[in-house]
Amino acid sequence: MSSSLASLLLDWYATHARKLPWRIKPTPYSVWISEIMLQQTRVDTMSRYFKSWMERFPSISTLADATLREVLSIWEGLGYYSRARNLHKTATLLISDYNGKLPGSYSELIKLPGIGPYTAAAIASIAFGQDTAAVDSNIRRVLARLYDVSVPVDGKTARALFQKLADENIPSGQAGTHNQAMMDLGAMVCTPRNPGCLICPLKDLCQAFKIGNQLERPVFPPKVETPLRVQTAGVIENEGKVLISLRPDNGLLGGMWEFPGSSNCSEENTAECLRRAIYERLGLNILIQEPFGVYKHAYTHFRVKMHAYLCLLSKTKSADIFAYREKCWVSPEELDHFPMGRISRKLADNYISWKTNQP
Repeated sequence: MSSSLASLLLDWYATHARKLPWRIKPTPYSVWISEIMLQQTRVDTMSRYFKSWMERFPSISTLADATLREVLSIWEGLGYYSRARNLHKTATLLISDYNGKLPGSYSELIKLPGIGPYTAAAIASIAFGQDTAAVDSNIRRVLARLYDVSVPVDGKTARALFQKLADENIPSGQAGTHNQAMMDLGAMVCTPRNPGCLICPLKDLCQAFKIGNQLERPVFPPKVETPLRVQTAGVIENEGKVLISLRPDNGLLGGMWEFPGSSNCSEENTAECLRRAIYERLGLNILIQEPFGVYKHAYTHFRVKMHAYLCLLSKTKSADIFAYREKCWVSPEELDHFPMGRISRKLADNYISWKTNQP
């Protein structure tokens, strides 16, 4: 199938390729940034961030010279913040160990922080012309239908199978274009729902289309209900300022700022849970004034329901203990200068609006 598939696909791509900003005069750096940003992110959302990013960090050296706080501020709202931390970490590594340049081979690229098999293959093929097949969710869906793959897409066996199928169809010397064409076909025609089979350039080769089960491919394992975590946050005021704390660099929302509180508690007594958490983690006694909204957000593997409260600082323990490595008191106007996750940003915006409307 490889030669006929490649010919049909590349002819289609020559006419229908998406006009994306990172495809205009691509460089290894812009390809790298775009591929990292596109992970777990819609193209229309990512495009706005890509423009802002390239204006602020136009090169590897400008990214390496920036602070992590600056990097996370530009990234804020894009989610999966480990991607931004790894971009910054990799940029400094490239300056120190790679003469400020991305390596051109798959084997070297995959050694870098935040670059996995798909991203290494995409960069190697698109930026450096290497004959490496990239397999993302769009390409996996196209292949599952072309070959009527009945194996569930998750798991080591499935990953190896899809990589084998992708490798077999890479046209020599055109891997970068072929990979992007497969991505665009999956995004524009071979979509998860209501695929445009009748306009697909590969319909005559598609085994799933021939037998009419394209909507049953790819096969996914049964969905598991995501658990709910009940959390709290305190908007703690003192002398016109409010307290925020910095999360550890590693883990969920690493390097982001937030209103301190509890990460897991019972919904029956959230106020007491917050008071105890602030005392144990920050060494502070607070007076809880009133509720300040309930905020919800879904992550990949769990959901969050956060109860926020307006609080006043009461007094500090004689021996301060801090679970956070950094905390600071800021004015409401300064909250915009600190990168935050989605829930904390929503809380901050609501607090700023509320303070602005106070008599």
